[in-house]
Amino acid sequence: MKNIITQFSRLFVGVLFIISGLIKLNDPVGFSYKLTEYFSEPVFNMPVFTPSALSIALFIVILEVVLGVFLLIGYKVKGTIWVLLLMIVKFSFLTFYSAYNDVVKDCGCFGDALHLTPWESFTKDIVLLFFIIILVFNRKLVKPLFNPKTQLFVAYGSLIASAFMGYHVLNHLPIIDFRAYKVGTNIQKGMEIPEGAPQSVVEMIFIYNVNGVDKEFTENDLMKIPEGATFVDRKDKIITEGYIPPIHDFTMEKDGMDYKEELLKEPKLLIFVSYDLPKASTEGLKKLKELAIKAKANGYKVIGMTASTPEQITETQKKYAFDFDFYFCDATTLKTIERANPSIILLNQGTIIQKVHHNDIEDLKL
Repeated sequence: MKNIITQFSRLFVGVLFIISGLIKLNDPVGFSYKLTEYFSEPVFNMPVFTPSALSIALFIVILEVVLGVFLLIGYKVKGTIWVLLLMIVKFSFLTFYSAYNDVVKDCGCFGDALHLTPWESFTKDIVLLFFIIILVFNRKLVKPLFNPKTQLFVAYGSLIASAFMGYHVLNHLPIIDFRAYKVGTNIQKGMEIPEGAPQSVVEMIFIYNVNGVDKEFTENDLMKIPEGATFVDRKDKIITEGYIPPIHDFTMEKDGMDYKEELLKEPKLLIFVSYDLPKASTEGLKKLKELAIKAKANGYKVIGMTASTPEQITETQKKYAFDFDFYFCDATTLKTIERANPSIILLNQGTIIQKVHHNDIEDLKL
């Protein structure tokens, strides 16, 4: 019985780590955004790690895959199990902290393929911790599956394959797109709220300064606000989360006007997406001028979308001789639309026809 439980734990933990690692390895840039959220001031306030978020993300996801493979084949068992225990303890702390303090809504454990609430993520980690502890106490029962040469080949093969996959998706795009803006998606339909969908229940909280101390009052408490108290701020507290459409923060703003309804009716629309123009690839930006000329010759309307400032847009237009307009959209939304900076998207009346990394411009079918 002890051996059966141990082998089940080995299979369960190994497979789950491989699946979780591969999903994030498919989109390490997306996972790096999640790490940046953890490093931010409202959470752990460790901005020193933010510039290294992508490198850290790659290291973690490759390690997850490799540890999962090592466990399944029984390679370096003692070290593998202890590292797994250390990782799951750290993950459990992060997910508990997120859930208890309500600071990170989705841990990113399974990327965009499966969204878990903070408490669901914590529960998942506790289950894994339980099975890893079983492995710790019964590690002598985890035997190698193959002979030493085959073990070595499979172990290092998994490391090389994982590293190659990471390199590939960073220089192109995720192999499988799990996001709300994948090819075939109609943006207008993605923003629709079905009839009868549950609505959010929101409570307004008023903050007043009372004798030098900020205090919160609900709508029912307004009559209790002491005379002489000064208004500080108002915030909305979500009591019950209603239906949120897959696409909900998409805008195409210019000069204070949102042009998305007009632009999403275009039968041929080519969009250059760059959430941050100063951080965009110089080589990628250099390719856009020639592509814009070619696209216009093929009947496309060409625009850019960015979260950069008007001054940054003007500077970029002058530097690269861009003769097309840029429209504003929130940086988080643009990062969700595409991972490359810049990237190119083709739309037909709001439906995404094609998306490419700036390294793959030659693959565009105009």
